[in-house]
Amino acid sequence: MLPSQPGSETLPEGHADLGDSLPAPVKKALFAALPDARRKLSPKAFETWLRGVAALARLGRGDDPVLAWIAAAPALAHDLGEDVLTELLPLILGFASRTSGTVIARLLDTAPVAARRLGDATLFLQYLRFIEHLLSRAPRAVRPMLDHLTELLEVLTLGGLRRWADWGVDAHRTDYKELVHYFSLDSEETRAIIQRERKGTLLVDVQRRLMMYLRALWGRDFMITPTAGDFEDRTGLRPYYESFSLHLPDALDDWHGQPALDLFRAQSAHLAAHLACLRKPIQGEGLNALQSTCIGLIEDARAEALAIARLPRLQDLWARFHTETGNGIAGEFDRIARALLLTERLAESELAAWVQNAFVALDLTDIDAARDLGLQLADRLRSTPYSAYADHPSCPYRCDNRLLWEFDELEFDTGYMPPPQLRKYVSVSEMVNEVEVETAGEDAQEIWVQSAKLFDDDGQSVNEREGKAPVAPPVLYDEFDHSIQMLRPAWATVLERRPKLGDPAEAAAVLNKHRPVMQRLKHRLDAMRPQGVQRIRKLEDGDEIDIAAAIAAAIDIRMGRQPDPRVMMRQLRKTRDTAVMVLLDLSESTNDPVDDNSTVMDLTKSACVLLSEAISRVGDAFAIHGFCSDGRAQVYYERFKDFDQPWDAMATARLMGAEGRLSTRMGTAIRHATAQMRNVKATRKLMLVLTDGAPSDIDVRDPQYLRADARHAVDEAQHVGVTPFCLTLDPGADTYVRRIFGPNSAMILDRVEQLPERLPQLYAALTR
Repeated sequence: MLPSQPGSETLPEGHADLGDSLPAPVKKALFAALPDARRKLSPKAFETWLRGVAALARLGRGDDPVLAWIAAAPALAHDLGEDVLTELLPLILGFASRTSGTVIARLLDTAPVAARRLGDATLFLQYLRFIEHLLSRAPRAVRPMLDHLTELLEVLTLGGLRRWADWGVDAHRTDYKELVHYFSLDSEETRAIIQRERKGTLLVDVQRRLMMYLRALWGRDFMITPTAGDFEDRTGLRPYYESFSLHLPDALDDWHGQPALDLFRAQSAHLAAHLACLRKPIQGEGLNALQSTCIGLIEDARAEALAIARLPRLQDLWARFHTETGNGIAGEFDRIARALLLTERLAESELAAWVQNAFVALDLTDIDAARDLGLQLADRLRSTPYSAYADHPSCPYRCDNRLLWEFDELEFDTGYMPPPQLRKYVSVSEMVNEVEVETAGEDAQEIWVQSAKLFDDDGQSVNEREGKAPVAPPVLYDEFDHSIQMLRPAWATVLERRPKLGDPAEAAAVLNKHRPVMQRLKHRLDAMRPQGVQRIRKLEDGDEIDIAAAIAAAIDIRMGRQPDPRVMMRQLRKTRDTAVMVLLDLSESTNDPVDDNSTVMDLTKSACVLLSEAISRVGDAFAIHGFCSDGRAQVYYERFKDFDQPWDAMATARLMGAEGRLSTRMGTAIRHATAQMRNVKATRKLMLVLTDGAPSDIDVRDPQYLRADARHAVDEAQHVGVTPFCLTLDPGADTYVRRIFGPNSAMILDRVEQLPERLPQLYAALTR
């Protein structure tokens, strides 16, 4: 890394001269955005971001496109994944030959709005292709349309936007004044076309509700992706499952009086029912179109019957969309579908009655029996004319059943998977007689570790003399992949390492600086201390007689006065049985400056010192650990203080030596910390996670992947009795932190400089 300007962020070596080639405003914006971009983007995406800055600067279209790229690219990568940047950059550079720099800047400024409204990387790239199409037909229309893009995407799908734009271009292509009025939404005709093209309900507006709905039904998360389904008739795009995601139309109108939201629910519940009951795909080789359709019809009914057995009200939801009957063989499919969904009702045709009786006698868990029934139905319909393109059932919520089928394919990938690496513990003699392979890397077949300490003649071990800790064995943990809704076994590796030692005097300086904070907390902490056994006197109903009160009552009786009946007392044991784990995020972003004198890491250390003093005063068992990561194979974990270690000068020295580096694989760190807390004997176990950003790592591009894994790790911790709570320093954490830890298990600290005071207060509030 080479410095580009004194006292500022640095650029990678390959771009060290970039700052000198930029105009002053662009250079200032670039260096201001560097910390955030370096934290949010992987090295590859960061390289693409910098290449985009250099390429747009060389275009000679002014500063605005470069400034817009600097601001918009990290946001797009965060919302849609980093692969979108490699597609976006060449398209933007291609636009430069067709339009002005102002339009390019406006396109980049509005790109995050389009990304949020479209909600999918594929749809966003289709949107860029639409812009390219519009530039080729009517370049003057692009800028006014972009100025009103938010209003347009609130009511139109991508297909509706395309048809609205094409109508305006066809009507006013040579009348530039009217063209601008049309795309500026100033004319009556443009509002009429928008009203004609608008859909009842956009998927992006109900997507989160549908995901919560499916989670409530099935107890698992499903990814829902909008798909451009702008077809006018029922033969158009149907819902489908592909690439570990439920693909639903990006917008729906109400269907014969049934709300579009209910239709979205029916579609998503139907696809989820398929996923819940399908144990193996069906072999599709050798089947004709009619046989595939009949097997799919039986499979639809089987999946829905199993779902209804678990969730009976789903039958009412699906039955509302089985009210129409088509013509010909499609009408027979409609009657059979109704008969199989509503088995308690009489079938409407002889064939539907036969299928209904056979289906009722079917073992719903036997997929092969369901396939045989579908083949029998196809055999009965083989003399009926059938078209795979025209004869579709009228039911609007059912999918195209592509998830059912499996076809034989040639296997071209015969790559060799090496055997797992073996870590072998050997004796001193074995170690001495073996030749060390200095060039061995991560692909080494075996790594030998000496199982016992080796002592010198003076009685001191070699590790103690050289200051090196013995190599700790790696610990493998599963990792949750939200795209396949499964745990990847032994996917992430935790490597524990000994923390560097810092100056314990820094901790004393922190205590002196924040002495007023500790004074304000003194009475609250003293009240939390366990008081041993306390006697509660003057009770009418207690565990034993209070001798003094009984004597006083006897004297009152002898004196003719009314005695006090409260002559009993009870003994209460005031004890605390709480263990607290403080888990620190030690990623590179903690080196970001807060003011001229301190960084996020400095404030984190100060807060931990004050918290440790507070917990020590109360007497709870506590530990302070930290983590960072460099890919799934290297999740580094440091122990500054363990539960069985005292809070002394050595613990403070370890904490003061903490450094921020690398990335944040939070889920794996939470699992490792949970494993440590399982060995602690305490009635109440609290894990305080202190972080300054969302989970991220260099080998993960999907922004939702590590967040879903962290959520799964939190669920695992709660299952074994550990209560995780997150204190985050990221002002934009609303979008993810409560989704990971729960609505009541997270706090967002808007002002980072308040951290040293707020962390001990949070501990006091959570453990009172």
